[in-house]
Amino acid sequence: MKITLNFDITPAEMRKLVGLPDVEAFQQQLMDDIRTRMTAGVDGYDPMKLFQPYMAGTMASWDMFQKMLTAGFSAGSSERSTDSTHSKTGT
Repeated sequence: MKITLNFDITPAEMRKLVGLPDVEAFQQQLMDDIRTRMTAGVDGYDPMKLFQPYMAGTMASWDMFQKMLTAGFSAGSSERSTDSTHSKTGT
């Protein structure tokens, strides 16, 4: 049996339905801030300098994520070597 449901709902209504916050005002404020910075610095405009405050946390998150993966992989490989040592000695 196959059942298909179609919902005619806007993205804003869907976000409200599932309890996600309304961030439209925040996004508009952020875009206005970026637009102001861009127009103020037309001479010598540097996009990386513009987005640097927003990217600082993102880069730190990636660094933490990489460290977590490295720790997980090294822990997994040390467990395997311990298991193979126990199986060779018969314990």
